[in-house]
Amino acid sequence: MSFTPSLKTKYREEVVPKLAEKFQYKSIMQVPRLDKICINQGIGGATQDKKLVDSALKELTIIAGQKAVPTKAKKSVSNFKLREGMTIGARVTLRDERMYEFLERLISVALPRVRDFRGINDKSFDGRGNYTMGIQEHIIFPEIDLDKVNKINGMDITFVTTAQTDAEALELLKQLGLPFKNQNN
Repeated sequence: MSFTPSLKTKYREEVVPKLAEKFQYKSIMQVPRLDKICINQGIGGATQDKKLVDSALKELTIIAGQKAVPTKAKKSVSNFKLREGMTIGARVTLRDERMYEFLERLISVALPRVRDFRGINDKSFDGRGNYTMGIQEHIIFPEIDLDKVNKINGMDITFVTTAQTDAEALELLKQLGLPFKNQNN
């Protein structure tokens, strides 16, 4: 494949030198990079209506540009009418070109369509350099046809980086263009 997403080119040419200078890395191999993006969608009413999972799988596949896989319940919970092995969600893991394409669409098209958008929270790091954000409505993605949506679902998007600390991961994601709320530096 000869096509390279513009965000990947930006990472190589602009982000790597900036991060290497800021954190004083001895080798460019130490510079943190985005490893993968995991998109997870839990469907609350999946125990009652099996069609919700099918539509969620189809919609997540359209959003990600890669086939989504169903997630199954690990334990039975009687209060939620949930049995072990039931399909309760959908997930997809993006790497390389598809990951950069999805990130570019998320930054430039989907996030600006969120109502009253003022930036994403910069506190959702896990301590190991990974960042997770939640989206309440999956209809912010332009690929979704509003007429065919029967239920609006939210999703979690996790950015897995090779950064050792949260500060390095935050700087990496800022340089890639994620719009954080407190952009003070």
